Amino acid sequence: MDVILWIVQILLALAFVISGAGKFAEPGERMRAHQGYRDDFSTAQLRAIGAVEVLGGIGVVLPWATGIAPILTPLAAAGLGLIMIGAALVHRRRKEGIAVNLVLLAMAVIVVAGRI
Repeated sequence: MDVILWIVQILLALAFVISGAGKFAEPGERMRAHQGYRDDFSTAQLRAIGAVEVLGGIGVVLPWATGIAPILTPLAAAGLGLIMIGAALVHRRRKEGIAVNLVLLAMAVIVVAGRI
């Protein structure tokens, strides 16, 4: 079970670090077509969301891996789950798909349940 949790944690971390880092970049027209939600937020808001996603992604792996304050791992996963609920609400309001949000939410719940 520990190996499965590590795999889920690493995949979750990669998804959020990459996604969060992408929110700092100015999108091209092709990217903007796939990220219509950018129009709903200011640049500062997107950067704040991106920073929280990067920190959460790091927090899902680093504390448990180092043994330093491992309670932060399930807390980070819970925070990422809340972000995914918010993201799903934004995408639903825009009449976009939420499958990816639900998968990431499920992964975050697995980490929380497995690491508490």
